[in-house]
Amino acid sequence: MGTVDKSFESGLHSEQLRGRTQQTFFSATEEENFTYPYNAFEVDRAKKAEFDAKDMESTEINLKIRSLMEEGCGHIVVKNPRAKHSVGVGILNRLTLDFEGSLGYFGCGLIDGPNIHISGRVGWSFGENMMAGTVVIDKNAGSTFGAAIRGGDLVCKGDVGSRTGIDMKGGNIIVGGRTGTLTGFMMQRGRMIILGDAGDNLGDSMYDGTIYIGGKIASLGVDAVPGEMTDLEADWIERKLSLYRMKAPNGVKNLQKIVAGKQLWNYDNLEPSEKKIIL
Repeated sequence: MGTVDKSFESGLHSEQLRGRTQQTFFSATEEENFTYPYNAFEVDRAKKAEFDAKDMESTEINLKIRSLMEEGCGHIVVKNPRAKHSVGVGILNRLTLDFEGSLGYFGCGLIDGPNIHISGRVGWSFGENMMAGTVVIDKNAGSTFGAAIRGGDLVCKGDVGSRTGIDMKGGNIIVGGRTGTLTGFMMQRGRMIILGDAGDNLGDSMYDGTIYIGGKIASLGVDAVPGEMTDLEADWIERKLSLYRMKAPNGVKNLQKIVAGKQLWNYDNLEPSEKKIIL
């Protein structure tokens, strides 16, 4: 079986509505796929810097991180962030960034490339609109975790709140514990691995993408249906979890797979009686 066949079998490609597609076609010869924005900094991962953010405001912290990147620092440690909001946002750079403590609301949003580690917990809307890179949170996260994420790996080793991955457009969200209600609401693409329980209305109105659940599901949302796990998917999940030293409690092959039922794809063309059945 060729590489293309394997990717189709594991759900990496799928046609959407008739005459429409969300497939992304990638060419290794396109140089722009390997470059960062013109204003990204040349950094050295071996050059490390750290600072104490105890008495700094959010804006000061972000400007300090930017200043250190401008100096060529490729590994930055922020001590005592004290759950301040909107910290670590808008980083369009390769960077190792460690926060020794917790972050508040809207942390690490709009990022494209950094590898971030948070030793504490994070608040609402963490990792919103993440484009690329990796983010690992050691403890818990608030609601709307990974909202509208488009790429990269967003990992929380504890529990997360409601509406995890709302409007998710790509990438991977991995949760070591439980997730709240309306997880995967209006999900469009990407993959979500939840090793614990899921709240009510899982995958409500999801258009595409895949959700894997290790624990109990309180209820499925509109147009979210069980799917069948393939060996390729199980292998991929096993390898992905091992990257972050995580394991499925009952084994990867016992995860429940949830996908879109696709009845909502042509919702506007349905008869009123058919719409009532779906909703």
